[in-house]
Amino acid sequence: MPRVAPRVCARRNALAIGVLVALLLTVGFGQGLRVRAADALPYPRISREAFQARLPFFDYDSGIPLDGRVVRQWESDGTVRRKVVFRGAQGFLVPGMLEFPKNGLKPPPLVLLLHGWSGSKDDWWRADSYLSGGVMRKALLESGHAVLALDAATHGERSHEIDFQHVNPFEDPRAPARRNYYTFSEITIQTIKDYRRALDYLAGRGEVDMKRIGLVGYSMGGMDAFYLLSVEPRIRTAVACVPPLHSAGYGPTSPIDYTWGVGDTRLLMLMGRTDELGDAARVEASYQQYIRSPKSKLIWYDAGHKLPPAYVRDAAAWVKAHL
Repeated sequence: MPRVAPRVCARRNALAIGVLVALLLTVGFGQGLRVRAADALPYPRISREAFQARLPFFDYDSGIPLDGRVVRQWESDGTVRRKVVFRGAQGFLVPGMLEFPKNGLKPPPLVLLLHGWSGSKDDWWRADSYLSGGVMRKALLESGHAVLALDAATHGERSHEIDFQHVNPFEDPRAPARRNYYTFSEITIQTIKDYRRALDYLAGRGEVDMKRIGLVGYSMGGMDAFYLLSVEPRIRTAVACVPPLHSAGYGPTSPIDYTWGVGDTRLLMLMGRTDELGDAARVEASYQQYIRSPKSKLIWYDAGHKLPPAYVRDAAAWVKAHL
């Protein structure tokens, strides 16, 4: 048997020890989170009666004309993309981007894509966006799903609703004082109405399978998932990515209060253990207390509010399995 040099042995031993330490730290962290979650209190939520009293916030007059139309179209080898507009419940025209795979089932199932705070629908067409949106969109299209993304109220092309300011404005001391036309709750409620109106618009076109509707939402979009599941029975499955579950600043739209609305909908939550917008132990405790069921799943990543690229694989696999 050949002799192994002492330096090689030392390197091998150091590598083995490093792997073992990393494994123990990973297991220990997971166990620590479970232990902390067992001791932690879930975020408080309102009663079922109070939750039901809030649902009319998201109602809209379906008799308002949609005035929907396609304003631009692009074609590639594998997809057809259209820019569409329709009239929202408050009278504003709402812009959206709709994309279909050319191959696969006709009509295809549809996935709604909901962006985060200060983002826009365009985030889902950029591979390098904060939420790896272009990668997510491509994965869904390749699995045979159509996708639709709107600009949330006051975001993207809808910045005219706040005098073309950004929701996170540059604070120039020489600029006029900012006008806060909308509270967070008003932005949220308007956006949910718009997505419901978008489904009405698509139902009238016959291009997607209205019995197979899902959604993927990131951050604010993940919060929107809970509101939509509470009021929109057409959605069959949802992926909520890093939704901040609780904050007094959300007023009547704190997502934890809308966990009542998940019901038996298939829901996947993707969360970062070091996300600064929530306490991991309390999120875990809240999931166990309010959401956990045979039709739900929670996946943790060693990440903050920005999830690693692997989240795309997990989200797309969930949608493909349940839609």
